[in-house]
Amino acid sequence: MDLDRYLERIEHSGGVAPDLATLSSLHTAHVCSVPFENLDVQFGRPLTTRVEEAYKKIVTRRRGGWCYEQNGLFGWALSQMGFRVTRMAAAVRRPTGQKALDANHLCLLVDSDCLEYRYLVDVGFGGSMVSPIVLEETEECQPPFRLGLRRLDDGRWKFWEATGLAEFGFDFSTTAACEQRLTDACSLLQSDPASSFVLNLVVQLRSRSEHRTLRGRVFTSATAAGKHTETLGSPSALVNTLADKFRLDVPEAAGLWSQILTRHDELHGSHAAT
Repeated sequence: MDLDRYLERIEHSGGVAPDLATLSSLHTAHVCSVPFENLDVQFGRPLTTRVEEAYKKIVTRRRGGWCYEQNGLFGWALSQMGFRVTRMAAAVRRPTGQKALDANHLCLLVDSDCLEYRYLVDVGFGGSMVSPIVLEETEECQPPFRLGLRRLDDGRWKFWEATGLAEFGFDFSTTAACEQRLTDACSLLQSDPASSFVLNLVVQLRSRSEHRTLRGRVFTSATAAGKHTETLGSPSALVNTLADKFRLDVPEAAGLWSQILTRHDELHGSHAAT
């Protein structure tokens, strides 16, 4: 794996010292260049937690990926620059007491001799975080999101994000993840028929002021001024949206159209826009 090729992929031309300026610049560059996407899950192509595979997919083939791929690759790149990186298992929407859901998300804890604080780093949660967050109770604005961290009673931390009143997020422990649990969760999320990643096509990409989402055939653009939603009407519209809005050249995605329509009708009814 080649660090320079990774930096070229995310369009980062600045320094690589293990300091806050570099960490922030790299984080922003990655989330604004590499889309979150589960196309391979929809295609039935197996995914792993191996960083080498993430590198081939994201850097060599210029695709996106989900948390295990994106945060895995980003953590590798940071470690090459002298940052200390802890891979942490997180639980997205973990119901109280359901410990089995731990590790359905991978996030990173980053520090170095040049950093005064430890930072939550996450380029694989769909792009709400455009820059790292100090590991302390905090709330900040990263338009169009409000987001922050809260300490939980059991010693874990809760990351939350919101564009309105409703919050979405994950909780995590700052101890190093059990790699086998990450591997098992990665396998389950792409094979379980009830997994949201199996049921739904999801693609997301960030800019400094806009967040774009494609969920099935529904494209949404969110900015500080509000949201705009569009329902795609054809396989070609799907392929063009992936290319124009998410930097993804995946013409074979047209073959997913039938299952996308079926899922759209299940969620919205057979009289939804066509």
